[in-house]
Amino acid sequence: MLPPGWAAIPRERFAAHGFEAVIADQDPYDPETIHYFSGFRPPPGFMKTLPNLKAIFSLGAGVDGFLRDPDLPRHVPLVRFVDPTLMHEMAQYVVMHVLIAHRGQRFFDAAQKESSWRQRMLARPSRDTRIGMLGLGDIGSTIAASLLPFDFQLSGWSRSRKTVPGVKSFAGESELPDFLAQCDYLVCVLPLTDATRGIMNAKLFAQLPKGAWVINVARGGHLIEADLIAALDSGHLAGAVLDVFQAEPMGPDNPIWQHPKITATPHIAALTDQKAALAFIGDCVARSESGRALDHVVDVTRGY
Repeated sequence: MLPPGWAAIPRERFAAHGFEAVIADQDPYDPETIHYFSGFRPPPGFMKTLPNLKAIFSLGAGVDGFLRDPDLPRHVPLVRFVDPTLMHEMAQYVVMHVLIAHRGQRFFDAAQKESSWRQRMLARPSRDTRIGMLGLGDIGSTIAASLLPFDFQLSGWSRSRKTVPGVKSFAGESELPDFLAQCDYLVCVLPLTDATRGIMNAKLFAQLPKGAWVINVARGGHLIEADLIAALDSGHLAGAVLDVFQAEPMGPDNPIWQHPKITATPHIAALTDQKAALAFIGDCVARSESGRALDHVVDVTRGY
């Protein structure tokens, strides 16, 4: 079973992978005949209506859309989508916005609008600019690798120690304050779990250096939006780039839209390509049907 909106893909493509596809909310189906479900954020309670599931495949990098369902069948393997293209697109987005901020491009955009020839030096050279990945898994490591050629100082924080070329590793709650204290740019790529929900709050922002930037490409649930606006308005933070929000789509009255220090984009840092997703589903089904182990199975107790 696949999510709504997939009917545009010719059915023979599904058959080529050895399975028959049912599109949720479009095709009639017998719940007892559904062995695999693939989607992103199914309605709470929906998964328990499919009694014979063998596996669930997420079509996004995160799986919080499944784990927030208290009735999710925990005995069924939940597989997260790992796609190099998606990870590199996420890295492109972060690199682009880091460089826009680092080079002061918004200052020159404003000068151009005024037909004004204004020059200024960089706030600091890249070799003295510190970028920290809050989360150092597959995506965080890919972002770090993409930033390496620009000569930034790179670090990452995770629950356990990681070894990533060119990146200083901080691990565990005890090392989080030291990590934050040396981040001129903080890039959130954490999975959304009970432990990380609301982690980007006033307490965290206060531990960042004055003039730091915050970039969130993970989940809107990580960020307390009011705390971010307060930190920006006080002058402690210099700016923020947000691609994810507490409510999506973001309402027209949300102050984030008009805030002069925030760049907001509508959850487009990386979008799942249907062809890549179809190949992923086909591989997962083939593995399951042949009795081989599935890759990237989520530990539901940890949330990732």
